[in-house]
Amino acid sequence: MPEHAPDHQAREFAAAFREFLDWIHSSGTEQGNEVSVLVRDFLGSGVHHSVVTRELPPFEHVNLQTAFDAWSARAGRSVEVRGIALPPHHGGLSLQQLVAGEALPPLRLTAPALTDLPNGPGSTLGCLRLALLLVSDSHGRYIVMIQAPNEHKPGLEVEVAGLPVSLAQELLAELDQLRAELNVYRGHLLDVSLSPFGGVVLNFAAPPGISREDVVLPGTVLARIERHALGVASHRDALLAVGQHLKRGLLLYGPPGTGKTHTTRYLLGQMSGYTRLVLTGRSLVAIGAVTDLARALLPAVVVLEDVDLVAEERSLGPASSPVLFDLLDAMDGAAPDADLLFLLTTNRADLLEPALAARPGRVDVAVEIALPDAPARERLMSLYGQGVPLALTPEDVNVAIERTDGTTASFLKELIRRSVLESLHEDPALTAVTGTHLTRALDDLLDAAQAVTRTLLGVGVDPADLPAGGVLQAGPVPGAMMAYHRQVIGRRMGRFRG
Repeated sequence: MPEHAPDHQAREFAAAFREFLDWIHSSGTEQGNEVSVLVRDFLGSGVHHSVVTRELPPFEHVNLQTAFDAWSARAGRSVEVRGIALPPHHGGLSLQQLVAGEALPPLRLTAPALTDLPNGPGSTLGCLRLALLLVSDSHGRYIVMIQAPNEHKPGLEVEVAGLPVSLAQELLAELDQLRAELNVYRGHLLDVSLSPFGGVVLNFAAPPGISREDVVLPGTVLARIERHALGVASHRDALLAVGQHLKRGLLLYGPPGTGKTHTTRYLLGQMSGYTRLVLTGRSLVAIGAVTDLARALLPAVVVLEDVDLVAEERSLGPASSPVLFDLLDAMDGAAPDADLLFLLTTNRADLLEPALAARPGRVDVAVEIALPDAPARERLMSLYGQGVPLALTPEDVNVAIERTDGTTASFLKELIRRSVLESLHEDPALTAVTGTHLTRALDDLLDAAQAVTRTLLGVGVDPADLPAGGVLQAGPVPGAMMAYHRQVIGRRMGRFRG
């Protein structure tokens, strides 16, 4: 190891230390910390009251700001906002420290710092990061401090000083009510993700824009799904009038690539009056917090993609996943009259915990999304060919439909894309996609060298051979279904090649 730090590191340290000294000399230490002096002077005798603190989830930051804006504008209330500047790389700050005037870093008053957060699709709201609200109203003079999440404090904090504890609690309850009434997430489609600290992050998503004609499923299957998901919403009042529950669970299962996610997106587009929360991958661990939010924003839908990632049958492993218990508690915790739909998808229905899949009140209806039959494959080709200059004869279509027996919707989508590429290779103007282009694309996809590609598109995949979560193996999947598809594809390649 070198005995001395590199020159650039030494210069960086010296600059940071000089900046720190500047803070000390500019903070008015001879007359006391200016922020603490402001707090104590404003509160007067109120400094003897306890400081009451409330911690909120980080995703409530934009709702808290919305609530404060409405609360501050009420008649008879004066609110002055002052920002606080902390020295570089310093940890958190508490209102109790400011009231006591002890153990304080060098602080300065400044214009309030804002973070710009989404408060709807395509709109944002400036939200206070670290600020004092100097309030005068019928309760007297008191201070509210807001501190946004940061690397030292991952939670959102609201603190009240200068009021008796009971009045401070009433104030926080009033803000809670305003957050609920003015919640910016209500009625929107939200993708759930996790922050680096593990907290829930909510992102506004655009409506899917999928119509019923875009969902290629047998009529009876689609009707069953719509009846359970949408029918309850249509007859909410009538069901409650005769004592029937609204909370429900719908499970869509089947091989990868058959359209479970596509069907889910169609339902989400139809339920525009619902708060719709979508969890996938790592975000599934947040099911408890997300369900609490859904219950506060009824009517609501909670979507869990690849739910077998967390709901694998408990007997299959050495220990149960705590996320599984969160999921079961979440589905049980909602009141029967809550218009709350749990919409689950999986490639491995056989692995699901029986307590989740079999007990009414958790999952009421399970619907298989199977491989598309011939009429469905024809509809899918037409659907994915919208906007494409297809110049196919009925014979071209019939041959393609026969050769794609046993394939998935994902396979057919890729087939159309590759047909377009074949046409572009010949004519960059893309004047027409003919049967010749379609045949060449299909020959390539069915070639023996494309076994892994077909597997990734869900062709020949037996759900029983998939691990939890439906993660595909890096090669052809073994099993009876794969052997069957090798034979079928081999025969059709021999019949139609050339």
